[in-house]
Amino acid sequence: MGMTQTQKILAAHAGKASVAAGELILADLDRVLANDITAPVAIEEFARIDGARVFDAAKISLVMDHFAPNKDIKAAAQCKTCRDFAEEHAIPGFYDGGQMGVEHALLPEKGLVTAGDVVIGADSHTCTYGALGAFSTGVGSTDMAVGMATGKAWFKVPSAIKVELSGRLQKYVCGKDVILHLIGLIGVDGALYQSIEFCGEGVASLSMEDRLCICNMAIEAGGKNGIFPVDELTKDFLKKVGAKEPQVFAADEDAQYERVIKLELDKITPTVAFPHLPENTKTFDEIGEVKLDQAVIGSCTNGRLEDLRAAAEILKGKKLAKGVRCIVIPATPKIYLEAMKEGLLEIFINAGALVSAPTCGPCLGGHMGILAAGERAVATTNRNFVGRMGHPESEVYLASPAVAAASAITGYLTHPAKVMEV
Repeated sequence: MGMTQTQKILAAHAGKASVAAGELILADLDRVLANDITAPVAIEEFARIDGARVFDAAKISLVMDHFAPNKDIKAAAQCKTCRDFAEEHAIPGFYDGGQMGVEHALLPEKGLVTAGDVVIGADSHTCTYGALGAFSTGVGSTDMAVGMATGKAWFKVPSAIKVELSGRLQKYVCGKDVILHLIGLIGVDGALYQSIEFCGEGVASLSMEDRLCICNMAIEAGGKNGIFPVDELTKDFLKKVGAKEPQVFAADEDAQYERVIKLELDKITPTVAFPHLPENTKTFDEIGEVKLDQAVIGSCTNGRLEDLRAAAEILKGKKLAKGVRCIVIPATPKIYLEAMKEGLLEIFINAGALVSAPTCGPCLGGHMGILAAGERAVATTNRNFVGRMGHPESEVYLASPAVAAASAITGYLTHPAKVMEV
């Protein structure tokens, strides 16, 4: 029986000729990741292992991005725990201060993940790196502690869903709209503990930013991971960022899938997930008047340079609606610097937006944009659960950078084309 792309990667890392869905395996890890919220718990568990040392300091990444820059005393203490651990174990991949970026944008940018890798992270959106042809998935802090000590993790091999992509995206449509459309089709548990494997001629038309965004939100459909085939775009990206030599795995022709979903990219339109689940999606032919108080453009989902360019194209020469706050958060220092050189930050500030240092901040209700009771935000983040961005009586609408920018100008959920027509 043939294997999927994910199954081939797992088999190679388990030292097996083949694996099958449902099989339990012990696999070698190429990278172990955590942040300032999840790492302290893992470090506490790690300390319970007698005489433990990290298996390979160069393969561990600790990124201070959730409540950093430190928002309060507890956040500062969490970062200090991570800092002390990194120093004790001589871990070079400790990122704080001016080196800090949102973890799932930072690691690809630094070439720390390549095709064929197995990556675990104590953060659910670790599935982002499937865009690079890696198997990457979120784990609990205890698994992360054991992974740091042994360089191994147990997995149940996932079954798979094949998503066949055709066509090309329209103007003002991006990867965010694609993944929201898919989640709207299958639901937040539609791919429960399954690998979402993207393929088809439509893949070639998607940018790396699109692919990173799509895989980032695989978990919002319940997926174990999302993954794209390794093509020339992938190889060029990996070479550009200085990643190690990729190991390319491709699904067998007779690989088994639980279901096959066909998506025509040219038929997808700007999509918004209404409160309080990512599956509650609507397109603008279904959206009425939804008044907003805030727009957030950033996060591990949509804080890359292409995302900021899309928002700047909409905001250039315009002003925010009265009473609307807009927060723009470049995902890494490099993206911040490139956006500054291109004049994007000037566009944002002239429009009336705030520009923040790289941080997850408001995405998880941490800081830099918390909502009060009754307030509504459109956000390029990945979750809109009850209380996700602040008060439990607030509301979050998930959308693309173009939709978020257009909506910040009008004060209502707005299709980007309507703003650009004016």
